[in-house]
Amino acid sequence: MKIQLSDHFTYKKLLRFTLPSIVMMIFTSIYSVIDGFFVSNFAGKTPFAAVNLIMPFLMIIGSVGFMFGAGGGALIAKTLGEGKKEKANEIFSLIVYTVLGCGVVFALLGIAFLRPIAVLLGAEGEMLTNCVIYGRIILLALPAFMLQYAFQSFFSLAEKPQYGLVVTVAAGVTNIVLDALFVAVLRWGLIGAAAATAFSQAVGGVVPLFYFFRRNESLLRLGKTRLDGKALLHASFNGVSELLSNISFSFVAILYNAQLMSYAGENGVAAYGVLMYVSMIFAAVFIGYSMGSAPVTGYHYGAENHAELKSILRKSLGIISIFSVAMFALGEGLAYPLTRLFVGYDKALMELTLRGFVLFSFSFLFFGISIYGSSFFTALNNGPVSALISFLRTMVFQVAAVLLLPRIWDIDGIWLSIVAAEVMAVLVTAALLVLKRKKYHY
Repeated sequence: MKIQLSDHFTYKKLLRFTLPSIVMMIFTSIYSVIDGFFVSNFAGKTPFAAVNLIMPFLMIIGSVGFMFGAGGGALIAKTLGEGKKEKANEIFSLIVYTVLGCGVVFALLGIAFLRPIAVLLGAEGEMLTNCVIYGRIILLALPAFMLQYAFQSFFSLAEKPQYGLVVTVAAGVTNIVLDALFVAVLRWGLIGAAAATAFSQAVGGVVPLFYFFRRNESLLRLGKTRLDGKALLHASFNGVSELLSNISFSFVAILYNAQLMSYAGENGVAAYGVLMYVSMIFAAVFIGYSMGSAPVTGYHYGAENHAELKSILRKSLGIISIFSVAMFALGEGLAYPLTRLFVGYDKALMELTLRGFVLFSFSFLFFGISIYGSSFFTALNNGPVSALISFLRTMVFQVAAVLLLPRIWDIDGIWLSIVAAEVMAVLVTAALLVLKRKKYHY
């Protein structure tokens, strides 16, 4: 049975509609995890640390696609809710072409300035060489990577979330197979891991282009458009929270790496890398749900269906709460086997990582609410409130915590700083949801 944006959403229908987006985000996050596993186990600790050091910079650039996807998706959903399908397709086409153009420009700039940026991040010697090798190969696929980020939002909006899932699974399988071939069998090391990721990103970004260019049964199709500065500005401004969240996350990762280098050296950076890989998968559940439900929220907001909007928010908060408890239980239960999987070859590194994992897992109880809250306001086309939640969560609270708590609890303070930041972010999100209730009638 086809689910339409205009439907009334029960718990079952909401979960069915968002499930492809959740799985899609999990597979997307697996790219880095697979790279990390193969690099750590087949190339060694230094290349693994190099990937973790340069990855935040690569994610900052790629997140521009996420900004246009989330912000543009909210604008398109609202336009569809108002009954303006032709206008919605013009905006969709404009945003896709803009993302592609930005991807080409940013890739060229990134390749040119990658070495000095790696030096600025603290890389030197063998680690610097590894950062440059890995980063330049990944940047070659940046246009496709940015498109993939954008299309993750657009497939749900087009009422074809299952198609987005198929594409993402295909990209994920490509990454896994090529990593095994290039790194484990052919022993190409870091170059093989980067090439596997680049090829998989090409699958995730290019295949949707062909789908939306041809005639299809979805709500969206690529075609002729016109330069609409107002629409681009609106999409950018509305999606800035997603961009800000990714930039802040990457900046904070750089700060965490600097703190860990001073407290635990290269082992600290490697341990943090393991935690980030795992947290990416766990966070993907919440990001996927938020992304999948956003078109529904935006559509009913545009249609002024306040009762449905209230129902979606109430159901979503309940679902997120259940997911949060489940993620925490999984985090604590899988701490040892996952730590052993990544760094079981080094006893000291494994002990450090396992201790961090146990403390870090408490953050899984909290970050789902603030992730959903930010996405919810993006879907309501309220970029400033969405950006405020993201900025406070990923920048202000985490920076303050990671600078302060290690002075009290040493390296344990670094792991606990993430938990403290997420608790404060939930309190802010709850306050904003209450304050804006009358304005949006939810």
